[in-house]
Amino acid sequence: MSHRIAILGASGYTGAELVRLIATHPSMKIVALSADRKAGMQMAEVFPFLRHLDLPKLVKIEEVDFSNVDLCFCALPHATSQEVIARLPRDLRVVDLSADFRLRDPAEYEKWYGQPHAAQELQKEAVYGLTEFYRDDIRKARLVAGTGCNAATGQFALRPLIAAGCIDIDDILIDLKAGVSGAGRSLKENLLHAELSGGTHTYSAGGKHRHLGEFDQEFSRVAGRAVQVQFTPHLLPMNRGILATVYVRGDARTVHQVLETAYENEPFLKVLPFGLLPSTRDVAGSNFCHIGVIGDRIAGRVVVVAVLDNLTKGSSGQAIQNANLMLGLPETEGLMMAPIFP
Repeated sequence: MSHRIAILGASGYTGAELVRLIATHPSMKIVALSADRKAGMQMAEVFPFLRHLDLPKLVKIEEVDFSNVDLCFCALPHATSQEVIARLPRDLRVVDLSADFRLRDPAEYEKWYGQPHAAQELQKEAVYGLTEFYRDDIRKARLVAGTGCNAATGQFALRPLIAAGCIDIDDILIDLKAGVSGAGRSLKENLLHAELSGGTHTYSAGGKHRHLGEFDQEFSRVAGRAVQVQFTPHLLPMNRGILATVYVRGDARTVHQVLETAYENEPFLKVLPFGLLPSTRDVAGSNFCHIGVIGDRIAGRVVVVAVLDNLTKGSSGQAIQNANLMLGLPETEGLMMAPIFP
């Protein structure tokens, strides 16, 4: 049986990644694709790398026949998603890739995104989409909120450690490097090749990055008390990938053992042998996250490194992983492709 899929916002990077992955998914068929400014165009005109696929023409959202759709991926910008999803049929299953439903507290959403939430009843209904930790809730959900790609990377490195109480949760530092596709496809001066290539820079430093809202929410929930981490992101001149170097206080061997035990049965989370550290090149184009642990020369300090592809495991691959659960399919279906190398 093929489940009928719609993708709203298909002309962006995450929309294109959804199409790439669903194209070989044995139980999903794309029946509708929407775009705003590119409505009326074929996907091959917008993304020539998808030229080999027989896909519906891009249309405006108002033109999509949702009675013919089993599940909808919403790959729209934040603040747009909440308004669109509020107008969708109430029986339609939705996986949202924006930030609109990640934060459970409307006041926290307004704090981090600078405006009131326009669909607070739906916000209460949404399930946080970090699949490995919420899969039972996701199976029963109608609306799943995909995580931020930076937030997912940091959580994979830290959640089991906070839960196990094996690190000092008041002394956590996340130093994160991200590829430029995480900033979206819209034209921005600082993302022009001449502005970006040949260098790197921090952004949203000093506790200003919006994904801190997710860290605060999720780490505090795991710990049972307020947890705040120090988080500094950097933009690298590479297309895909996130590398989070996390500094914690604890015993390195214990940290490694806790992560290894927590993820031993997780198909997409791979903990490397102690002392080995991962690279973004080893997960590019895949739904895998690799994690490594080493001790520091300073006694009692530990370095944890987590890598994933921001467009796949950090966004569209995670979205399909969630959709598989919502549709009663094997969680790994359509997602076990090997990373691209070199």
